[in-house]
Amino acid sequence: MSTRREARERVMQALYAQEQAGGNPSHFVHTLLAAEFEDDPEVMNFAESLFRTTLEVADEADEIIQAHATNWKLHRITAIDRALLRMATAEFLEFEEIPPKVTIDEAIEIAKTYSTDDSGPFINGVLDSVLMDLHRQGRLEKSGRGLIGMDAIRERAQSQ
Repeated sequence: MSTRREARERVMQALYAQEQAGGNPSHFVHTLLAAEFEDDPEVMNFAESLFRTTLEVADEADEIIQAHATNWKLHRITAIDRALLRMATAEFLEFEEIPPKVTIDEAIEIAKTYSTDDSGPFINGVLDSVLMDLHRQGRLEKSGRGLIGMDAIRERAQSQ
C-alpha cells in the first residue's frame, strides 16, 4: 500500500518532468504515476488529481508564490522547489480536506530529500506567508479534518 507522501513525491517528479520536457500531461500520469500506483487506486486517484489540479492552477499559484517569495524571481527558484510550492498552493486552494499544516509539512519533508539544504526553510517561509494571505483574503476553504489548526491560523492572520 502506498502513502500520500509517496504520491506527492511522484507528483513533484511529474511536475518537474512536465516543466522540463513539456508535452501531454497524460504521458506523465501514465509513465510516472500510474506505473507506480497501479495497485492502489485510492492513492493513484489522489496523485492524478493533485498533478492535474496543480497544472490547472499553475498560473494563479505562480502569481501567489511570486508575491510571497521575497527577493526571488520565480524563474530563479529551483525547479524542484517551484514544483513543491505550486503543488502546496494547489492543495491550499483546491483540496479542502487536507489540513494546511499537513500540506506545509509534506512540502518541507520532500524538499529535504530532493532539493537543497536551504529548501526546507525557504519553502516553509513562503508557504506560511501564502497561507496567512489566503486566509486573510477568505480564500482558504477547509472542512472536516482541514479545520484542525485553523484557529491558530486565524489568530496569526489577524495579528499581521
